[in-house]
Amino acid sequence: MKLRELLLRFVLGGLAVVLSYVASVLLPWKALGGIFAAFPAVMVVAVLMVGLSQGSEKAAAVARGSVYGMTGCAVCVVTVWYALKITGAWWPSLMLGLIGWFAGSFALLMVREKVQKNQHMHRLPRKQTKHV
Repeated sequence: MKLRELLLRFVLGGLAVVLSYVASVLLPWKALGGIFAAFPAVMVVAVLMVGLSQGSEKAAAVARGSVYGMTGCAVCVVTVWYALKITGAWWPSLMLGLIGWFAGSFALLMVREKVQKNQHMHRLPRKQTKHV
């Protein structure tokens, strides 16, 4: 990867994170601020950069793969929220959330692969016909 691409990713990703933080601080509705704080900045920048450097097909593959990460984000948020309610300690809650993020993402990936494998195995072979 070229230095220019790395710098652009850093700047765009950082800008998205900063803007989401500013929105969460300035908006009077804290729940709406939380929505901005969960903005998928890294995914947007990754799809943009891959699209620019490698084309739409590769960008689409990155976007499809981000489904696992986004699912993991939902698991992370719920885990952190409940852990904070139970423990009141942000550090262990955050660590549990990160573990939940990875576990949720990985579990969805495994389920999808298993479903695809089962679908592939259960396909009936097509009859071959002879053309006269």
